[in-house]
Amino acid sequence: MKPITVEGGKGTVELKAEGVLHLVWKPGTVLAADDVHAAIATINEVAGDAEYPMLIDITNTHAVTRQAKSAFSIKCAASRIALLGTNPVSRVIGNFAMARRSMPCPTRFFKSRDEALAWLLGTHPVPDN
Repeated sequence: MKPITVEGGKGTVELKAEGVLHLVWKPGTVLAADDVHAAIATINEVAGDAEYPMLIDITNTHAVTRQAKSAFSIKCAASRIALLGTNPVSRVIGNFAMARRSMPCPTRFFKSRDEALAWLLGTHPVPDN
């Protein structure tokens, strides 16, 4: 499947061959609530009536608004979510997104794509961060 651009153009969603949804935000993106809502709509469209584990790449995301943070608690077609960030800024954004919120499914932050995918696919357990 080819990536589908999220309404507003700030990210793409793709269902990869291994059965994992990938949401990738464009470099320098500032996420607002509308962006998160648009991404959720695209994720649900791609998934149809199924649920899939989801990798969200926030490595190049610049910032997340408070309203967007609230939108992260909305349930979508993700059965579990791995937030991937490879720099200190993405770690702060990941913690900000998860802080004091009840996430709609198990959600973890990872610095390694391989570890994130292993956790999503259940190929080896990764301890809570």
